[in-house]
Amino acid sequence: MLMKINWGHKILGFYLVFVAGIVYMVVLSSQQKVDLVTADYYGEEIRYQDRIDESGRASALSAPIQYSIAQGLLTITFPKEFEGKKISGEVQLYCPSDDKKDIHRNIEVSDNTMKVTLPEINKGAHILKVKWKADGPAYYFEKNIFIQ
Repeated sequence: MLMKINWGHKILGFYLVFVAGIVYMVVLSSQQKVDLVTADYYGEEIRYQDRIDESGRASALSAPIQYSIAQGLLTITFPKEFEGKKISGEVQLYCPSDDKKDIHRNIEVSDNTMKVTLPEINKGAHILKVKWKADGPAYYFEKNIFIQ
């Protein structure tokens, strides 16, 4: 004997499949890793106007920061205005996809250049962030880069 499926059974089946799909999506999204850009995200947001001012000062220099990546080494060259000056600050390579690949280094300049050794695992998209001071105001440089 063949059982007939009426509209009530079809609606119930559709509803159960929909609920199962929603439950699956909730479980899947709860297992997703979420990293903030920085642990002090909200404090950084408040200081964002300072970053805009620092970027403006960096744009007004005779030349932007030059960088190159070769054989696992990131070389950063500061503009001529900073030759012979004591430069202090921080270089950050921020990896948006994995915070374990982030690199933070204090600036140590020799002949107006700084070299950062890149671990082999640091391949992919990064954001190079350089914040420095030399005899006065602070400067900020940011560039999206891809490490191969």
